[in-house]
Amino acid sequence: MGTAFQFQEWITYHSERTELALDRLLDSAQTTPHRLHEAMRYAAQGGGKRIRPLLVYAAGQLGNNAESSESLDAAAVAIECIHAYSLVHDDLPCMDDDDLRRGRPTVHKAFDEATALLVGDALQTRAFEILANANGDAQVRLNMISALAAASGSRGMAGGQAIDLESVGKKLDLDGLKQMHAMKTGALLSCAVELGGITAHLNPAQMAHLKSYSKSLGLAFQIVDDVLDATADSQTLGKTAGKDAAANKPTYVTLMGLDYAQKQAKELQETAIASLDSFGASAQALKDLALLVVNRGK
Repeated sequence: MGTAFQFQEWITYHSERTELALDRLLDSAQTTPHRLHEAMRYAAQGGGKRIRPLLVYAAGQLGNNAESSESLDAAAVAIECIHAYSLVHDDLPCMDDDDLRRGRPTVHKAFDEATALLVGDALQTRAFEILANANGDAQVRLNMISALAAASGSRGMAGGQAIDLESVGKKLDLDGLKQMHAMKTGALLSCAVELGGITAHLNPAQMAHLKSYSKSLGLAFQIVDDVLDATADSQTLGKTAGKDAAANKPTYVTLMGLDYAQKQAKELQETAIASLDSFGASAQALKDLALLVVNRGK
């Protein structure tokens, strides 16, 4: 009989692995220009749940490619750089105008607005540089770069943010809200899973199962964010609570109510987990991450 999977131990190990990889692959604060590199590290190494890198590692272990370890580290850091850049820009006064992120001052408060703008720019380009320079097969690197670019751009995260800004004070129907969240939040979460699958050399059928998993997980993640924004305090969230309601933004809670949002998140969690049945025990980390995402704040 095999040893039972210990999810907390897995989380601890891969969280530490992410931090070490970030420290290794980001330029030091002693590199010129010093202030910019210091601010980049402040943004990317300032804590957080590291859900996206964890998804990369969890999907990456579905294959048997022993040479994928460095590629997984590169993918984990690259997607966290994109995520960190999006938060830095999202917090700027011209966007969501927030002073708190991960329990401490946002980058434009800890440094200044111009530096924050450059931090986002530099983290985005660093992400693709890391993937381009990763060890391993050139086609794997190209596939990862293509996937991350698509998830980050106008048809992905940036496009979702644009819809979010355009929707302030307006009525979105449920389909419109789903589309916005699928682009703004879901695209990058799905990409994390896809990057892991690419490094694992999964076949098209296996990648399709991962896509079904990540699509449900991405929407569940955003619904839970909406619920927590409406129910948790700033100390628990690590960012300003109630921002969406104060800005008159459409959310699952404002559109459908708290009970519906919580029920929907649970159903999406179950759908995501069921999508992984064909992988057996090797997908346990992905299944447990789906539980972690939906149970945040409980």
